[in-house]
Amino acid sequence: MRMKHIFRTIICGSVLFSAVSAWSAELHGRSSTQFLWFNSIFTGEKQSELAELLRFSVTKIDAEDKLTLHGYGRLSHDVKNGDGFENRLFYLYADYSNLYDKLDIRAGRQFVNNSAGSALIDGGMVNLKNVGPVAFSLLGGRNVIYGIDKELTKSGDTVFGAAATLTGYPRTDAEISYFLKKDADGVARETVGAMFKQYLFQGMKMYGNARFDTASETFEEVLVGAKYFASVDLVLSAEWFQSYPTFDYTSIYSVFAVDRYQEGSLRADYTINDMFAVRAAYKRQDFGEDTSGDVYELGLKVRPLTNLTVDVAYDRRHGYAGDLDGATLDVVYDYTPKLQMAGGIAYDVYQRDSMTGDTTAQTYWLGTRYKLDKAMSFDLRVQDNVDVRDFKQDWSGRTAFNYDF
Repeated sequence: MRMKHIFRTIICGSVLFSAVSAWSAELHGRSSTQFLWFNSIFTGEKQSELAELLRFSVTKIDAEDKLTLHGYGRLSHDVKNGDGFENRLFYLYADYSNLYDKLDIRAGRQFVNNSAGSALIDGGMVNLKNVGPVAFSLLGGRNVIYGIDKELTKSGDTVFGAAATLTGYPRTDAEISYFLKKDADGVARETVGAMFKQYLFQGMKMYGNARFDTASETFEEVLVGAKYFASVDLVLSAEWFQSYPTFDYTSIYSVFAVDRYQEGSLRADYTINDMFAVRAAYKRQDFGEDTSGDVYELGLKVRPLTNLTVDVAYDRRHGYAGDLDGATLDVVYDYTPKLQMAGGIAYDVYQRDSMTGDTTAQTYWLGTRYKLDKAMSFDLRVQDNVDVRDFKQDWSGRTAFNYDF
């Protein structure tokens, strides 16, 4: 079934569900009608789009409320360049839970994720639970790959996965998983993953994730972190992250050499009182081959009035690939319970290498949200990027009419 037919099914189905008032099922979701304007980063030409986004869920279909339907898609039209309609189906699946109090079954287009990998698939996922301290899941289907303006999935693009998850321990989460990706040329990627989360004492959380590529016999990603809630007002965090980029085995890029990236970070968030909150962070970056960088961040959030929030941040980076000094200012003002106004400025001064001088880039934005009632709202955001990429002035914006049902 072609994408436009699937998307038309979503819209027609939602109208049908709304019209059948005698049916006990409930339909909830959001319709967002948008107009967007921006400069294309590929052609430099101005572009305007009309877009309709629809997200919905249907519940209480059966007496025990075990079956639910979920959908989300986008239909857009380039009104300036006349390139026709484009559509994208993010998900459309049926979810049946607690079959024999053991199985959860999900079928259709869906996003699947475990510690070994993630994908958007046309297929299914089955979770086996309540069989002991470990729950199991299996997933598989057609691998959905999107390009900029169309779907790029080819024959043979499939994904399979499995996971075992520890259950029944409120202070402990753990998972081991397997992920297999295939294309027309055979196995494209095979990874094994693991994750854990452990709460200790009264205010400590330890967590970690790892993903191992079986072909290159290397860890693609490793993350280890700790978060300490010293008090209600003070949170301390520390993380170490390592990434070694790998490519599909069937890709030409798999023959290129890459460097391992490592990063260590420390962060503190402190709420002084109802008016002031501060934050600070330090990050050490290691790009391999004796190349590194240091990043410092400071932030202050002030609420001089109950309906006014001012957020100021400064960050400085020094090291490999250039230096940067940047600052941001964001203001949010709830003028009335129905009307919210916001605006911000970002200003960066950077030097790409020692042979060039300083370059500046600025961003200015204004936004507002007006709630017509509980179900309807209107959003507007306008932004200007100055000296960013190849644009001296890069105006963009979005208006949206949202209807919640």
